[in-house]
Amino acid sequence: MIKKYTYHILIFGFFCFYGRSQKTAFNDNYDAAYVKAHDLAFNGNYISASEMLVEAIDKKPNNVKARNLLASTYSWTGQYEKARSEFNKITSIERNSEDVWISAIKNELYAKNDAIALGLANKALFYLKSNMEIERLKELALNHIENMKYPEKAWFNQDGGTITKVASKNKPNEIPGPSKKEEEKDSAANPTNLTEPETKGEPQLNNSISLNNSFIIYDQRYDPMIYSSISYKRQTLAGSIIPRINYSNRFGKHGIQYDLDFYPKFSRRLYAYINYGYSNASIYPDHKIGGDLYINLPGAYEFSAGGRYIKFDTKNISVITNSLGHYRGNYYFSLRSYITPRPDNMTRISGNILVRKYLKDAKNYFGTNFGMGYSPEMRQFFSGDELLAETLLYVESQRLNLEYQFTGKSNSNIYRTNMGVLRQELVFNAGHYFWGVSVGLTYEVMF
Repeated sequence: MIKKYTYHILIFGFFCFYGRSQKTAFNDNYDAAYVKAHDLAFNGNYISASEMLVEAIDKKPNNVKARNLLASTYSWTGQYEKARSEFNKITSIERNSEDVWISAIKNELYAKNDAIALGLANKALFYLKSNMEIERLKELALNHIENMKYPEKAWFNQDGGTITKVASKNKPNEIPGPSKKEEEKDSAANPTNLTEPETKGEPQLNNSISLNNSFIIYDQRYDPMIYSSISYKRQTLAGSIIPRINYSNRFGKHGIQYDLDFYPKFSRRLYAYINYGYSNASIYPDHKIGGDLYINLPGAYEFSAGGRYIKFDTKNISVITNSLGHYRGNYYFSLRSYITPRPDNMTRISGNILVRKYLKDAKNYFGTNFGMGYSPEMRQFFSGDELLAETLLYVESQRLNLEYQFTGKSNSNIYRTNMGVLRQELVFNAGHYFWGVSVGLTYEVMF
């Protein structure tokens, strides 16, 4: 009987030792495969490294160390979306790894997705509470966002009192690519402490030509109105310069306006917007001058103050405007007001609220813009080509506009679509309103 028990114990011990040996062998093989993949990645052989890591992750899907290295190899080779997918898998189960959060944020900065990088940094700090490197990356993303966005611009068009919104232009976002490979620190003790291998930066596209066409259809009184423009944007050391030619067909008349925008930058936190327009067409003002001074404030806020001066043959319009903008994660919020003094001291006010959600970068977004209030309308009366009178009226209106901007899959050219609805008071019948629907398309070629 004792021999029988002894025999069973020996058999049980053999299988326990065999299983433990198998597990140890598996772990040893796994660790050896990881170290090999690590060496391959840091010697520039990313394809072989990623293949080994994919195989290793298939065997151990929850291994953070291997998946983090795999995501990093994707990021270093410019496969930013694949890297994002792997980083997201890690952060969904492991929220306290500083290395993973830092690598994930850097991946978005390399991809020039500054809004996403800022959102990831905020999320990382929520879980980690504090981290100097993540704070630095957050500040870097925030600076890029502040420097790449131009202010929103709006002009009073004489199309029944509506304020036609012109979409902002995006500054080229000069974000450096991954840094040169640094010396590894304590690599033997901590092989997950990875640094970025050397990669080449992407070329910057500083110039563009933009074509825009839109039209508005009304349910009564007015015929359809057409708006078109062609512009050229040139980046200079002083700032962006944008000459533009506008064409309109309104009130049964054709007209052309020559426009020039300039965005001088004085410092990292201070820049401006200056505009001048000229036309000899009756449906445009003779001259229009405007400008805003912008200051970037702490906490991802920006404030602007400025004015507009519009000169017709016999009447002039002066407008005071200011705005408050805020970047939060992937979103941008802006509130802008227009204050129009009247000779009878009855000041009129209108305003716009803009909300945008940025997608993979600053050139891709969804947006909505809502405006309401009293705005000036210049009514001109002609006998043939002779101007008989100009009357300045103030009408109430509400406007809602939706916009979607995206870039091409195989190039960086920009497409922008917008659709809006307008409800406006009739000029000669106070308290009664008409409706209008607008549709527009813009194509911008970068080079």
